[in-house]
Amino acid sequence: MAAPLPRFEDVGAARTRIAGRIASTPVLCSRSLNEGVAPGGGVEVFVKCENLQRGGAFKFRGATNCLLQLNDEERRRGVLAFSSGNHAQAVALAARDLGISAALVMPTDAPKAKLQGVRAFGGEVHLYDRATVNREAFAAELVKKENRVLVPPFDDARIIAGAGTAALELLEAVPDLEALVVPVGGGGLISGSALAAHGVNPKIAVYGVEPATAADVKLSLERGVITPIADNPTIADGLRTVQPGELTFAIMREHLAGVVTVTDAQLVAALKLMLLRMKILVEPSGAAGVAALLAGALPRCRRVGVIVSGGNLDAEALAGYLA
Repeated sequence: MAAPLPRFEDVGAARTRIAGRIASTPVLCSRSLNEGVAPGGGVEVFVKCENLQRGGAFKFRGATNCLLQLNDEERRRGVLAFSSGNHAQAVALAARDLGISAALVMPTDAPKAKLQGVRAFGGEVHLYDRATVNREAFAAELVKKENRVLVPPFDDARIIAGAGTAALELLEAVPDLEALVVPVGGGGLISGSALAAHGVNPKIAVYGVEPATAADVKLSLERGVITPIADNPTIADGLRTVQPGELTFAIMREHLAGVVTVTDAQLVAALKLMLLRMKILVEPSGAAGVAALLAGALPRCRRVGVIVSGGNLDAEALAGYLA
């Protein structure tokens, strides 16, 4: 039996549940960004800065919402998550807050900043080679061996609802948005965002943005069925998924106006603009929505909200992007 899909009410409940534990991140506007998107004027872009969230990414919202719903026996067992970085950091930090043991399965090529963050938050790291090891199978073995509770990165109603609270905050700050643009990896953030957006205003157009080399969601939506792809390289490590989840795919099929793709070069251009003109540090994955707007990949709307999903970036990588 398939798990029930989360609803708009679940996003609202998540917001109440995690209040006081997460940061209510700012919404920024930039003349430079507006002019880059529409040189002739007429477009206002509102950037929801989840790069300033605790743990450096929106993932902390879903992780906190999930862990707060564990019962006492599950908390004693501890949790385990698999992630390229931001979800791992979020689970490690949320677990530390709640006094829960956390183990994290991460690829050997995960950004150093994310590995260091997980360890700084007290997480126990288990590394694997993504070229030779299936992370879900590896995580399942550890869950069985250590009797931990699995905290999925995106395909979980509690994770989706928690992620959606970022869009709920954005829409309270800017209630008359015409469109919402969100990075897409496994689909947790955009699923929760779509539930929040359409719960507030069913007319808002919700668009997803993926790396051109990791467009599993776009392909799956075009074919009408979850379609795995090869694990191809991209600098957007947080969006490097090979297929959407069952829950997230069902929500995306119902709510999305479309999914577009951006290149690594376009991600770097967006990252540079946000750092040098808006004075915020954003990782490539987090820059996807802004990159799509700057590239003219989306239908033009007058008032557009963009969720910047994270800001965890290695110093060496940043230096390379700026060179």
